[in-house]
Amino acid sequence: MTVTLLGIDLGTSSVKAVLIDAATGHLLAAVSEEYPIRTPQPGFAEQDPFDYWRAAVNAVRGVLQAAPSRVAAVGLDGQMHGTVLLDVAGQPVRSAIIWADARTTQEPRRLLKRVPHWAQIAGTDPAAGFQCATLAWLRQHEPFALENTAAVVLPKDYLRLRLTGSLGTDISDAASTGLLDVRAGRWSDELLAAVGVSPRMMPPIAASHEVVGGLTSEAAAALGLPKGLPVVAGCADQPAQALGSGLARPGVGSVTVGTGGQVFIPYQPRAELRTDPRLHVFNHAVPNTWYVLGATLSAGSSLRWMRNLFGLENVANAYDRLSVEAGRVSPGADGLLFLPYLFGERTPHMDPMAQGAFVGLQYRHERGHIARAIMEGVAFSLRDAVSLSVALGAQVDEMVIAGGGARSAVWKQIIADVLGVPLKRSTQDEQTAVGAALLAGVGVGAYADALAAAALMQQYDALIYPDAEAHAFYNQFYAHYQAAYPALRATMHNLHGLAQRAHDVWGAR
Repeated sequence: MTVTLLGIDLGTSSVKAVLIDAATGHLLAAVSEEYPIRTPQPGFAEQDPFDYWRAAVNAVRGVLQAAPSRVAAVGLDGQMHGTVLLDVAGQPVRSAIIWADARTTQEPRRLLKRVPHWAQIAGTDPAAGFQCATLAWLRQHEPFALENTAAVVLPKDYLRLRLTGSLGTDISDAASTGLLDVRAGRWSDELLAAVGVSPRMMPPIAASHEVVGGLTSEAAAALGLPKGLPVVAGCADQPAQALGSGLARPGVGSVTVGTGGQVFIPYQPRAELRTDPRLHVFNHAVPNTWYVLGATLSAGSSLRWMRNLFGLENVANAYDRLSVEAGRVSPGADGLLFLPYLFGERTPHMDPMAQGAFVGLQYRHERGHIARAIMEGVAFSLRDAVSLSVALGAQVDEMVIAGGGARSAVWKQIIADVLGVPLKRSTQDEQTAVGAALLAGVGVGAYADALAAAALMQQYDALIYPDAEAHAFYNQFYAHYQAAYPALRATMHNLHGLAQRAHDVWGAR
């Protein structure tokens, strides 16, 4: 029977389970199971941790049925930055507060007043949705929740606890909290004190490939796997996606268009580790390596919002139709510009009160214009991150594109034209969950190390080169994109405040 590795990817809207051939790294099967994001108030984004486990069980059982095999180990990855509070029995104290949450609009500023050099320690300034800001908000607004909390974990580490009974996290996901000393690889007492959380509440940190336990009898029975099956610590979703995309040499970065959008560039500084408060410099799943991450909060979710707004949520080929319609529209969407700040924005503005906007909307614009404007707006936001990363010292000669947006030939060409960098797409799918499975293989000795595992994934489609004329045009259009946010910032913030006041007065009606 084929020996396989199981990868479990805890995403923002679903859990995905994959099986890969341990010898070749080839993807054998993939199954996903969705769950909702709850918005009890404007700007809030929460999930039920029990939904994570339910979805994981269904996805794993589905993938095992699709590709019966002998599983050698389990790897995990997950959405970054989120906060799950656990009591002494390991039960959730409240709903998980995830990365897309914008309630912590004031906390980053307050934390930076206490520790102005925050980014020099954590590789990032505090940001709304990060665990550091969420814990500070909870300390002020829900102190009773923290009083009942024995441990604080990230979303994927709740799954690890359910799988193994072992409480902990890995170095890459720990970095995403904004509470880790990214040089020393340990929790920062100074930053935890600023947040108001005891170091005793923070989980132990392991290397991403380290075996941290075996399946408990309860987990094994639920999943249909053997008791004691090795489980590795896993990593944050961005390092997993990089490994699953074969990123193993300098000069190659990745751009992901999923629910959010990310620019990921491996970073091995020649001298001192440099940071930029508009970016995140985090520990990689590859030992002794960091990466530069720029993030836009609403990439694929912007197009998903449009799909639902136009009543296409139950149309099987809705995204294909929108892509075709966008492809019929020339660059610039006939003068229509989109700011993709539906959940606020991270890179480069670090502004949870940023608002989405269409600028230049006219009666002549049709659905295809709106779809193209959304694709271009997301590409411009990704360009912000690439430009800042290069200025920091990261090298980018070409980029691997991943995520649901990579399925659209139109969107891929738009991104190449906007960035002015060749793109390539892995011939294998589900890079993020595959990356988690690869780490499981490293943990049980199937591969020498993470880079050797990533080398198995270096199989790509032909390069997509930027069109010189389109790139020159987008350079001009990008200048208008950059000017739009400063011009609208005060209005965005005022509208955010008015919406909160309206909810306070009429929200219960």
